[in-house]
Amino acid sequence: MILYLLENFLSDFNSLNIFNYITVRSAFAVLTSLFICLCFGSKFIIFMEQKQKKGQPIRQDGPPSHLLTKVGTPTMGGILIIFSLISSSLIWSDLSNKFIWIILYSTMGFGALGFADDYKKIKKSSSDGINWKIKLLIQILLSLSIVFLILKNFPDGNNYSIYIPFFKSPFFVSSWFFILFSLCVLVGTTNAVNLTDGLDGLAIIPVMITASSMGVISYLVGNYVFSNYLYIQFIPDVGEIVVICAALFGAGLGFLWFNAPPAMIFMGDTGSLSLGGLIASVAISVKHEIVLFIIGGLFVLEASSVIIQVLSYKLIGKRVFMMAPLHHHFEQKGWSESTIVIRFWIISLILAIIGLATLKLR
Repeated sequence: MILYLLENFLSDFNSLNIFNYITVRSAFAVLTSLFICLCFGSKFIIFMEQKQKKGQPIRQDGPPSHLLTKVGTPTMGGILIIFSLISSSLIWSDLSNKFIWIILYSTMGFGALGFADDYKKIKKSSSDGINWKIKLLIQILLSLSIVFLILKNFPDGNNYSIYIPFFKSPFFVSSWFFILFSLCVLVGTTNAVNLTDGLDGLAIIPVMITASSMGVISYLVGNYVFSNYLYIQFIPDVGEIVVICAALFGAGLGFLWFNAPPAMIFMGDTGSLSLGGLIASVAISVKHEIVLFIIGGLFVLEASSVIIQVLSYKLIGKRVFMMAPLHHHFEQKGWSESTIVIRFWIISLILAIIGLATLKLR
């Protein structure tokens, strides 16, 4: 929006050309989303406390301590995150860029599904939301629409290609395989982020780290000089995605202000599904889905722990973990919540460094 508003003044005031730089607008996007989140955060929390009264329903089969420490805390904090990052993105991004609208569509689409799930939980005063089959079907249909929109805006010639770390050339696959692969990335990432969101501040920092890393990759892929130097595919216009990733970083900082232990509000499915959808759609847009599995490895570990737990119990009648997802396992082992959260943040940062390093090791 800022580019549109300043369009008629750029020729008269050369200093305004600074806003043509993605890096400058990204910096302002961070500050804007942070400011919005901090400004509206307290009033939003009070409003949610009044509307929800009992707060987010706590799982009866979860850690017993949660029934004491987390009861009454409102949820749907994802609304605050989404509002902040979308407002900032609309102000500072180039609205003529189609990738911007695709990423925002993904964010709002999954956010709407998460909102419906949270609303049903609060309405029923139960931790059970939308039926998992219906929820999965909606995720698949939404993911299909996102994938087709992204494919429509890819350069011709290598739409159905997958880049694997350490290989200079892409692997070309059939159209149906690429679509299926992309569906798995979107559905898997959204649910993995959702499973990670179980402790105060646990999910938001890894989300910020992952989004920032994908923002760096977006900038490199959208720049012909850097992409050519690193032997990665150059995709015109995806560099603008950096602005959304920056806005998410600022909104995440603002949300963490209220979500830090003890949390004043939870992001809920509204936040976890929308942020997972944002990250996954960025990864597909810049063709770095495999790198996302490395950078977002913490989410992969959390989701894998649940899958392993379920399969193990059904096949041999035994549980591998004391409780799943993985962060609950360490809670049961006696680790304090802050210890788990900080150590998981460290793991997320290490994985992000490894993932970004693969860009050069080709």
